[in-house]
Amino acid sequence: MIFRLLFALCVATLVSTNSLFAAGPVRLSTFQVDVTPPLGSPLCNGNVTPVMEITTPLTARGIVLQYDEEPVVLCAFDWVGIANESYDEFRRAIAEAVGTTPERVAVHTLHQHDAPGSDFATERLLREVGLPGKYSNPDFDFETMEAVARAAGESLKNAVPVTHIGLGKGRVEKVASNRRILGENGKVVLQRQSSSGRLEAAREAPEGTIDPDVRLVAFWNEDQPVAVLTYYATHPQSYYGKGSVNWDFVGIAREMREETLGIPCIHLDGAGGNVAAGKYNDGAKDKRPLLASRLAEGMRSAWETQEKTELKSDMIDWRVVGVNLPVRERLHEDELEAKLNDETNTTRVRMRAARDLTFVRRMNAGHEIPVSCLELGDAALLHLPGELFVEYQLAAQEMVPDRFVAVAAYGDYGPGYIGTEIAYSQGGYETGQVSRVSPAVEGVLMSAIRKLLAPAE
Repeated sequence: MIFRLLFALCVATLVSTNSLFAAGPVRLSTFQVDVTPPLGSPLCNGNVTPVMEITTPLTARGIVLQYDEEPVVLCAFDWVGIANESYDEFRRAIAEAVGTTPERVAVHTLHQHDAPGSDFATERLLREVGLPGKYSNPDFDFETMEAVARAAGESLKNAVPVTHIGLGKGRVEKVASNRRILGENGKVVLQRQSSSGRLEAAREAPEGTIDPDVRLVAFWNEDQPVAVLTYYATHPQSYYGKGSVNWDFVGIAREMREETLGIPCIHLDGAGGNVAAGKYNDGAKDKRPLLASRLAEGMRSAWETQEKTELKSDMIDWRVVGVNLPVRERLHEDELEAKLNDETNTTRVRMRAARDLTFVRRMNAGHEIPVSCLELGDAALLHLPGELFVEYQLAAQEMVPDRFVAVAAYGDYGPGYIGTEIAYSQGGYETGQVSRVSPAVEGVLMSAIRKLLAPAE
């Protein structure tokens, strides 16, 4: 009798112990909010005509993933950028609404130029020198932040089980091309921007270094699709700058796929800082739907070739590495303050000084920008800051060639362009003129990416 009692107790203990370590259910909810700015609001950080009309609405859309640990949120805005203090505050508000921590929230933008940007700290500096509302619309930004957070929190009530994920890849033809054309001396001889296709030299030059594929992550509840994430690296502009708010060709492609699939589609911009449609786009209005259809075709191919695998809670992991990015050597606080306060400078010069100063102060104070990775079985979804060069995306994929790696850039927009080390000696607009980080940034970011992609110990 005693032996039987001991045996039963051992079995019960084993069952109880196993249940503690058993993977719990995975659940996912989606949310979407209209984030279209009101008439008169600044667009593209005050660098183009303010809002004159609404051609298409702008959205913030995302997912909340619930599993054994605290929820993870991925959110993508149809905005040009969310930087510095705004980036921190948007993540904090969303985290509070869904019951997680800011470190487990990734916010990205698609970088359309007929769209607003946000940085509460920069706007505050400009207000102090008599330039309020030139860079952004902070009241609208704050209202938007609260609306997105509220929608993310409310979405939890509609969470559904996720049993499988589908991973796919599709080739996108005649959209992306590298913006930086190098001469025989290794220097940039042609800056191929988004609509440079009107120039013969831009059309004739090779595509250059790009990632030609769109990557897709689909969430499934058994045989029912729940939501789709897509990733593609390029500037999303066809034509812009006249005050007509729109989500451009990436938004059109996303809507085409959402209409076809009948489920939420969330698109994220990859490391497209030095990539645009310039070889294939001359700025004519008929190019926007053409580029959209080409991207949508790549998305369709990725969907149709996806491979489904089971997803359990113990196959999910979230990793974060904080990075303090090295400031460009020529950016000094005292000089930037003087430029900001000099009323003889143009508004654009003073806005640039305010943006530079905000970032420099944060980095000099030791602030760290979160770089994160969501692991879903064999998939690794990287979340990176700034207008990142595509070489970082390609390097991440090469680090773990046996895994599926998708990259979302345009997280914290504070650093601006983030080039490779050699790019800073090649000249060109991105690294020669406007990047806020030094060539040493490559070593810092690549180290963080390696840590995130390293096998779990």
